[in-house]
Amino acid sequence: MVQQSRKNRSRFLKVKCPDCENEQIVFEKASTVVDCVVCSKVLAEPAGGKARITAEVLETYE
Repeated sequence: MVQQSRKNRSRFLKVKCPDCENEQIVFEKASTVVDCVVCSKVLAEPAGGKARITAEVLETYE
């Protein structure tokens, strides 16, 4: 039997809030609404799989 390696398909994203420019890290497949910790603007919403990101993505972490 051949052992297959399981590649991690999920990532974390560093995003910038469009209102207050705060930077924070969110999960790419967020299952709950993610708000900015400074101004409470919605940064990510669940969309049945990958989250809908409403902020500017600055970096991606594997």
